[in-house]
Amino acid sequence: MREHHHDFLSWTMNPASPASAEWQLHSGVRARWLDYGVVELEPLAAADDSLLLSSGVHGNETAPIEVLNAILADIAGGRLALRCRLLVIFGNLDAMRLGKRYLDYDMNRLFNGAHARQPEAREAARAARLEQAAADFFASARGRRWHYDLHTAIRGSVFEKFAIYPYLHERPHNRSQLAWLKSCQVETVLLHSQPANTFSYFTSRHCQADAFTLELGKARPFGQNDLSRFAGIDQALRRLLAEPEQELPSYRDGDLPLFQAKYDIVKHSEAFRLHLADDVENFTALPDGFLIAEDGEHRYVAVGGDERILFPNPTVKPGLRAGIVVAPARLP
Repeated sequence: MREHHHDFLSWTMNPASPASAEWQLHSGVRARWLDYGVVELEPLAAADDSLLLSSGVHGNETAPIEVLNAILADIAGGRLALRCRLLVIFGNLDAMRLGKRYLDYDMNRLFNGAHARQPEAREAARAARLEQAAADFFASARGRRWHYDLHTAIRGSVFEKFAIYPYLHERPHNRSQLAWLKSCQVETVLLHSQPANTFSYFTSRHCQADAFTLELGKARPFGQNDLSRFAGIDQALRRLLAEPEQELPSYRDGDLPLFQAKYDIVKHSEAFRLHLADDVENFTALPDGFLIAEDGEHRYVAVGGDERILFPNPTVKPGLRAGIVVAPARLP
């Protein structure tokens, strides 16, 4: 790959591009394509901290892809210093090329080994390779490990920008990471209460990374994003890349509203009915006693008046999650 090829996204989207290449940038940063859409950057000076940035796990969520492509271009062009190890992943390439969320199966339900149960899905082999790339990257980490999986949502949200903190098992929540999320203009954080087959859960559980799924706005096609609405995450990531030792204010209880996942609404069959408007926003409040959904003998009823709905999607395949019911939470 020649030095002037600084448009990483164009390289990724071109099926004729080689799957692997290695080169050195003007700044001394060493770059390597490890797979299609998987590029590793190593700074000239040895770095302890390791950062994985992923986007495009859902192919129609294009704004984070464009944000990461611009960051890569600025590193390559010497306009942005790199002082940590960096792995950037563009996830579902075939879906990205077609402007679709996924082709056969939601890729963000295929991590944590779940790809083995969906061998016919075109996303399955890709998810397995991305797991391996992340595991290999963090296996060489000497210092802090971070993974931010960047998304946009298919619907609006009461909180436009929010983070999902994977279930940590015995590990404590990292308050410095919550402070960093606030600096990104994230408005609320969902604390997950059970394992999941998401990319961020995989890296949190199996790579011991501080990992988050970040929902940053509304999903739009390439070229139709107002990237000024993503300035918070863009600027925070650039500061982190250039100054990983940056000091942030301490996180205090109440700095961000926190929610806990109470339970999943599961679509058991095609008889499933969701009793919410098609355009209902994420984090919409659910009145006490409200029948949220039903599916044969399964009924999901709101309790207490402080619950909210997240990711309602009645069109998923039977057996998959059709929404999450969440409620206010506090850190232990």
